[in-house]
Amino acid sequence: MDETKTPKRRRSVLRAAGLAALAPIAVPRARAQDKLQGSMVLYQDKPKDGQKCSNCLHFQPPNACAIVAGEISPEGWCAVWAKKEG
Repeated sequence: MDETKTPKRRRSVLRAAGLAALAPIAVPRARAQDKLQGSMVLYQDKPKDGQKCSNCLHFQPPNACAIVAGEISPEGWCAVWAKKEG
């Protein structure tokens, strides 16, 4: 084995290990709370077939949604609508 290459290789490994240790700090993680754009779920500001945001499981009064980003109309509708129990 060539002794002149060993220190360079060791430094490369140590540098890579250091960068890997910093990765959780330097690289933003995808957050669970990231929401979808209304256009991705066919959001509209009027009900569809009796389904509307105010009677959806994901609706958060007065005008938000657990899944869709932005302001949501209680009278709106989207493709992820799910009946609220109770």
